[in-house]
Parts: sequence; C-alpha cells; structure tokens
Amino acid sequence: MADNEGGASGLGWFLAGLGIGALLGVLYAPKAGKETREDIANGAREAKEKAAELVEQGRQKANEYVEQGKQYVEQGKQKAAELVEEGKRQATASIDKGREYYEKGRTQWTQYVEKGKSIATEQQAKVSAAADAAKEAYVNTTVETPV
Repeated sequence: MADNEGGASGLGWFLAGLGIGALLGVLYAPKAGKETREDIANGAREAKEKAAELVEQGRQKANEYVEQGKQYVEQGKQKAAELVEEGKRQATASIDKGREYYEKGRTQWTQYVEKGKSIATEQQAKVSAAADAAKEAYVNTTVETPV
C-alpha cells in the first residue's frame, strides 16, 4: 500500500515540477519582458479565437442535430398520418364488407321467410282439402249404409 501512495505522490511532484519548469523557462527566456508579454498575449488571443471557433462549430453541429431532429419528427408525423389513413381505409372496407354480408343475409332471410309462408299456405290448402275430403267421405259412408 505504501508503494502505491509513493507512485501517485511521485507523479504529482513530477507534474508540479514540470509546470514550475515551464514557468521558469518562460520567465528566464532570452527574450525581453515586453516580447514575452506579447507572446503570452498572442497565445491568449489565439486560444480565445480557437475557443470561439470551437464554440461556433459546436453551435453549427447543434443546429444540424436540431434540423435533423425536426426532419425525423416530420417524417414520423407523415408516417403516422399514413398509418391513420390506412387504418381508416381498412376500417371503412371492413364496415362496407359487413354491410354487404348483412344485406346478403337479410335478403336470404327474407327469401326463406317468404318461401316458408308459401309452403305453409300450400300445406294449409292441402290440409283444408284433405279435411274437406275426409268430411265428404264420412258423410258418404254414413248415408249409404242402411241399417
């Protein structure tokens, strides 16, 4: 554990020494103080310009992503509208098909009812005729037999 702490501490001292050395190098450079200050000011301006450039690039990228997002939203809306229209079309087709089957069934039912009425009327006429024939036969048989 002590070895690990010494390694981290050694790295920290190394980085601190590196920073101090860079600062001393700038201060004791063979350039005059005015030149050094100008170099530092130029470096700061360049860093500021680079930062402004990076900010602008970031804004452009963000705007691109916003536009791309808007396009995706619009495409999604269009697709949703298409799906809604397709659903309406299918629902209408199903309703029309249901109405068609209903009308067909209703027509067939009406035909069956009319046919049933016709058969019932025919059967009623036959039963009436049979009853009349039975009465006639009964009357004929009772009258002809003399006792």
